[in-house]
Amino acid sequence: MAYETENHETQYCFPAINSSCIKGKRSIHEYNIMYVFFSLLSAWTVFLNLLVIISISHFKKLHTPTNLIILSLAVADMLVGLMMPVDAIKLIETCWYFGETLCDLFMIIMGLLISTSICNLVLVAVDRYVAVCHPLLYPQTITTTKTVISICLSWFCSSTYNIGYLISGRYFESSQRPDVCYGTCYLVISFPWTYIDLFFSFLLPCTLIIILYVRIFYVAHQQVNLLNSLIKSGKCVMEGSGRRKSERKAAMTLGIIVTAYLLCYIPYYILSVTGTTVISSTTMTFLIWTLYVNSSLNPLIYALFYRWFKISVKHILTLKILEPSSSLMDIFTNYE
Repeated sequence: MAYETENHETQYCFPAINSSCIKGKRSIHEYNIMYVFFSLLSAWTVFLNLLVIISISHFKKLHTPTNLIILSLAVADMLVGLMMPVDAIKLIETCWYFGETLCDLFMIIMGLLISTSICNLVLVAVDRYVAVCHPLLYPQTITTTKTVISICLSWFCSSTYNIGYLISGRYFESSQRPDVCYGTCYLVISFPWTYIDLFFSFLLPCTLIIILYVRIFYVAHQQVNLLNSLIKSGKCVMEGSGRRKSERKAAMTLGIIVTAYLLCYIPYYILSVTGTTVISSTTMTFLIWTLYVNSSLNPLIYALFYRWFKISVKHILTLKILEPSSSLMDIFTNYE
């Protein structure tokens, strides 16, 4: 057990190995509370994102380019939820019991999921930009095939980047930190790679997202003013106004998702540049878990703002999706 013993003896992750790391001490109550909390958080994250995945996959009316990107984001968030227990064990036990190979695999997967999430948000921003700012070009520019190809490329590029990032980090670690104890799982990154990762994994995509959304909300504001002026002048503006309203509402909802993502990730990336010598390991651990918690926020945002999600969840939980032809149901009926 990882909790504190009565004689306060020093505990090691691997007592039989001389180079073993020292295991941190926790009280039995702290130990049990942390395991329950992180288990519930993981289960909740997986469950919510699984509802999104089933909804978009099952109902054919939801097979739109925008929803395919949301599906990709939900898959990444669900996988984060599945990986939470692994990181929770490392945090609670203060030891890594799964070997160096699984440590590398764990870091590649978590890096992949974080990178893919930000890529998906860039794709969301591009999709909403074209839909709101160039609505006549949207059907030809943003097609299902192009969206699927873009999603696949984002997963492939994220995988390649994170494998290279890990190899570089392991090489630097072996040459600079040969005294690392056995039973730990972290990566020491060289100074240039820290800023390269900051640029490509955060600054560049976030700049693109912010620029696109500023343009989206500017154009949406102009459209609202134009419609209001036409209504006041007594002209008929019903044709096309409903779709524009729907596009603006979708942009606003996805904008909230992007904002929540940035609020969770900006502190981590800013403080990670300062290094562990400036900030405590407890602070970094808190920020990392803030990134994980973000994966459970997106489905809650869908539930608050997307009526189609509420309807689809109701059909999933009542098992109506098992009925014949349920996938053909128009869940957009009476949906704005």
